[in-house]
Amino acid sequence: MRSALGMLLVVAMVSRGVAAEVGPVGSAATAVDAGTGRIIVKFRGAAGQGAASSKAAIEKVTGLSGRTGIPLAQARRIGPELQVVDLGVPATSANVEATLALVRADADVVFAEPDLRRFAQALPNDPLFPGQWYLQNSPTTPSAVDAVGAWDLATGSSGVVVAVLDTGVRYDHPDLLSAYAGGRLLPGFDFVRDTGISNDGDGWDADASDPGDWVSHAEAGTGQFSSCVVSNSSWHGTRVSGIVGALSNNSRGIAGTGWNGWILPARTLGKCGGSDSDIIAAMLWAGGVAVDGAPANPYPARIINMSLGGKGSCLQTYRNAISQLAARGTVVVASVGNEGGAVVAPANCPGVVGVAGIRHVGTKVGFSNLGPGVALSAPGGNCVNTGQGEPCLFSIDTTTNLGLTTPAANGYTDQLDFNVGTSFSAPIVSGIAGLMLSVNSRLTPAQVLARLQESATRPFPASTDPTVPMCHVPSSSSDIQAFQCVCTTETCGAGMANALAAVRSALRPVAAIAVPASVSPGQNVVLRGGGSGAACNRSVTRYAWTIVNGGAAPPGIVGGNTDTATVVAPASGSYTVRLTVTDDAGREDTADVVVSPNSATTAAPSAAGAPACPTPIIITPPVSISVSPASVTLVAGVGVQTFTATVSNATDTRVTWFVNDVPGGNSTFGTITSAGLYSAPATRPSPSSVTVKAVSVADPGVAATATVTIAPPAPINGGGGGGGGGGRLDFALAAVLALGVLARRLMRV
Repeated sequence: MRSALGMLLVVAMVSRGVAAEVGPVGSAATAVDAGTGRIIVKFRGAAGQGAASSKAAIEKVTGLSGRTGIPLAQARRIGPELQVVDLGVPATSANVEATLALVRADADVVFAEPDLRRFAQALPNDPLFPGQWYLQNSPTTPSAVDAVGAWDLATGSSGVVVAVLDTGVRYDHPDLLSAYAGGRLLPGFDFVRDTGISNDGDGWDADASDPGDWVSHAEAGTGQFSSCVVSNSSWHGTRVSGIVGALSNNSRGIAGTGWNGWILPARTLGKCGGSDSDIIAAMLWAGGVAVDGAPANPYPARIINMSLGGKGSCLQTYRNAISQLAARGTVVVASVGNEGGAVVAPANCPGVVGVAGIRHVGTKVGFSNLGPGVALSAPGGNCVNTGQGEPCLFSIDTTTNLGLTTPAANGYTDQLDFNVGTSFSAPIVSGIAGLMLSVNSRLTPAQVLARLQESATRPFPASTDPTVPMCHVPSSSSDIQAFQCVCTTETCGAGMANALAAVRSALRPVAAIAVPASVSPGQNVVLRGGGSGAACNRSVTRYAWTIVNGGAAPPGIVGGNTDTATVVAPASGSYTVRLTVTDDAGREDTADVVVSPNSATTAAPSAAGAPACPTPIIITPPVSISVSPASVTLVAGVGVQTFTATVSNATDTRVTWFVNDVPGGNSTFGTITSAGLYSAPATRPSPSSVTVKAVSVADPGVAATATVTIAPPAPINGGGGGGGGGGRLDFALAAVLALGVLARRLMRV
């Protein structure tokens, strides 16, 4: 059932005449549920118990009916004062609202409310979801983020893209899948330039799939892998992607934090990690910035998840990239590292949402880094028990591949093949950020960070174990706290991530103020709030300007309840004017302006930006071509073959034919008509194989080829050696020659 708070919110909205939001699964209660035809009334004065009290209760309803003129009848008693009352009028929304207004005005009524329906929360039907403790809401796992509650408000949007910069991804995982196959994964890009590290035989290319990142005994400690340890393939990017947004409510596997957004894989890590230069290029590309050597990204990301890092301060190259991305509206989320020390880069860069890892009970998990640079914390997984071979009780279950080196069958992590680390705290927060932007795409990266922290209001719990120490800010790079400790806001960020609170925070409007370029003492200062904006499908309905602090108060505010206010600049000192905007759901946001004799300054934007609703991204399968037959052998001078090009996913199915990249071919390699009829050259070329290619007219970058092997004419049989035949042509050759002559004549007709 929905939480009691959720019920109170719905009732409150009904009492204000505001339509309740529709839940994503099943049906939510409407403003007034006309289907029940009942109201709940609390009368003044208890009716007592027994038969006499039952009669008295009925008389209260009868008296109320007589006074209001509405036919009412008792349905049942809930208690001495509380009764369920049937309406004797058609249970339309208008009738119920009118009845409530009259009943509430009666002197014998404490309150009256509609008898609404309630529905189950938006729980996915994925069979492994019960094991995903980190997405749920339970007193035994206080660090869990309550995605279940958030899903009642939002399950994500097909207009939001989360880029995952990692080891690549398994596009064939049934809980992820390519977007072209009905899945979540957009066509990404491989930014691992070093072919030894990439492990796929090449450098940058358009294939972001993960070939595996294992390091063998023979490789470890030598050459470019001299600092690496022996390991199996991690399938790290597949694990991270599943947490961000595995296919959900599909009766398979797990549920993602967000259900309806897109995931853009950008491969930056290979065997034993990746380089800053490749990572920076991938960051910029993922956010829609042009990068030399990479094609334009048609699906710029609003969120970039980076479950990667290394020790040291934030480099200027990262600062520059993050600044460019922020200007484009892209949020960067990064894990803070797993050494128990200070936050690593790039999580420690300004503007990045650095995420630390906490245990199921809310204390810092031993491996998580901590201190300045942590924005907030999210579950990182912890095993509690330490015995070898025992199950890990609080693993972060997600998608993976089961291959030890190269890809094998796809599967899921669990308590035996467990999954822990701040690498998996970050994508939980990235998924939450995706939910936030799905309901309010106006939010800037700074506003997303602020509202994530604003919503992380649950205090870090103290440990029930008195031996667990308080966390402290690392004093140096050697100050390691690789153990459980009690978090503080100085060590673990603003608080524990909460998806429900974050989505509610995102649903608030954005207050914006445009201030004048110049201000003079004693002169009017015009402040404009009309650029404020509400969340998706909401509108700003009220503006209120107030003086909140400062020196000598101004004469007053003109237009204090409009979108434009006028105040007077003081002769000395300063004062603060606050704008409060309210939307049609009663949600508020504020922004302040400091007015001094010569300036009016604010941290608020001049306009909230648009649109509030993300524009859905429609994924169109790429144009593809196949050529048939794929290979053929023809005799020089006489051989002919008709090739067929099949073009898919394009309205224009025409192709242009080439032979060895020559349009229409030539006498050396053979010719081909616009209809695909190929004629072998008169003499055998060297080399003897030529390539026939069909290029799409709709997309000239798409082509397919076939191979033609040119055979020499068969020799004429001579005498001797038991050959026989005395100069007769070989029968098969004669037949081929005849067919060739006939084909050429037909071509000339």
